[in-house]
Amino acid sequence: MIAAAKKALNLLPRGRTTRPASRITAADVAAARRRAELAARREALFAREIDYIPCRQFLKADAEALATKPPADAAVPLESRDGPPADAKGLTPYLASLYQNRLLSKDEEQFYFRRMNWLKFRAATTRGRLDRRRATLRQIEQVEGWLTEAETVKAILITSNLRLVVSIAKKFIDPSWTFDELVSEGNVALMRSVEKFNFALGNRFSTYATYAIQRHFFRISHRGRQQRRRFTPADESLRSVPAAEPAQGCNSVQIDQLKELFKKFLGELEPREQQIVVARFGFDGRAPRTFRELGAEMGVCKERIRQIQTRAMEKIRGMATEAKLEQTVGDWL
Repeated sequence: MIAAAKKALNLLPRGRTTRPASRITAADVAAARRRAELAARREALFAREIDYIPCRQFLKADAEALATKPPADAAVPLESRDGPPADAKGLTPYLASLYQNRLLSKDEEQFYFRRMNWLKFRAATTRGRLDRRRATLRQIEQVEGWLTEAETVKAILITSNLRLVVSIAKKFIDPSWTFDELVSEGNVALMRSVEKFNFALGNRFSTYATYAIQRHFFRISHRGRQQRRRFTPADESLRSVPAAEPAQGCNSVQIDQLKELFKKFLGELEPREQQIVVARFGFDGRAPRTFRELGAEMGVCKERIRQIQTRAMEKIRGMATEAKLEQTVGDWL
């Protein structure tokens, strides 16, 4: 009897059986939805660009303490209780409200830039160690939390420097642009400057941002002058004064001068920076290579290639500014 029962048990199918479709429960649907959402968040996290300024301090043992502890003179809130200054009179309510945000001290400024870039550095390095297919929800939320906090710190830096844009825009009033449009363009340049500023050099951000915003204003002012020369109003064509000749491009001599100058700029870069710039923009006669292609060729990740290119382009912009290249080309045109 016992032997017969054992034999019958051995004949039963072993292993897990598939649940019929008609018996799929709400819990199964919810679990499938959670898996799909997790997969989508993984994909979004690994596709996200994380830009930061590399700093040797981030590799030291006290990096987290330096990026977490605010300076002694830090004060919260950042809003100023004083009324708007004389410079704010006559401005729209929005522009006047910018003067309610106080300026950051040098130590506060250094702290916020260090914290923003350190948070991005930590997020990028942690993400680099995660498995694209198996990253858990907790790991994803941790990285996203660092990036969200970095954006909050970035907003503080932008907000505390918005009045700088207003003060510079007043000097670039142009018939082609309204004052509000100039301020809007300047805000875009300010946001880029916050991303590109190297706090480790010890300079004040306002000095760096002023040059960046002025460069942007010079560029759009030059563009406006070109448009006015190329497009003549209808009533202007009725006058006897001959229309201005359209702007001509650079001649061969000027192009050769630009080539020599750019060759000099490349020579000032480090060998790896020079190699990446040449390859990325096809200056070697080949098709421009992507970050991924150069990373595989040089044995590093594509994010590292992008960081080196950013650093190299900043150096070239600095050299171009010192050489007054934009002003020279504007005079030629």
